Amino acid sequence: MAMASKVATFRSLATAVRIATRPGGPSMVERAQAVPRLLKAVRSGEYTGTSVGRLLMILGAAGYLVSPVDLLPEGILGVFGLADDAVVGSWLAAQLVTETEEFLAWERSTGRGSGHGAAQGAVPGEVVDDGRGGSSSPRA
Repeated sequence: MAMASKVATFRSLATAVRIATRPGGPSMVERAQAVPRLLKAVRSGEYTGTSVGRLLMILGAAGYLVSPVDLLPEGILGVFGLADDAVVGSWLAAQLVTETEEFLAWERSTGRGSGHGAAQGAVPGEVVDDGRGGSSSPRA
C-alpha cells in the first residue's frame, strides 16, 4: 500500500475518533443501534446518503477482520502481518462513524429519529400541548 494511502487511512481514522468522542455527540451505543435503521432506510430508498454497495464494502471489511483467512498472515510475518488488519480496521471504524454520523443527522433533520421516549419532533424538556386544553411533558 502506498504511503499516501496509509496516511489518508489513518487521517480518516483520527477524524472519526474526533467526531465519535466530541461532547454532545451520539454515543457508540446510539451509533450501533442506528445501524439496523440505516440498513433498512437505505434498502427502502428513504435514505440516499450512502449506497448498498458502500454498506456491502463495510460488511466485507468486517468479515475480513473476523475471517481466519488472512492476506498477510501474522503467523508467518509476525507484526507485519497485522498491518493489513490495522488498515482494514481503521478504514472500517472511520466508515462506521462517518456513516452513522450522517445517518443520525438525517434522522434528526427529518424527524425520523428513534425518539428515545420523546414525542416525534419534540425537544427533550419541551412542554407539548396534550390536546386536552392543558399541557404536559413530552409524550412517548
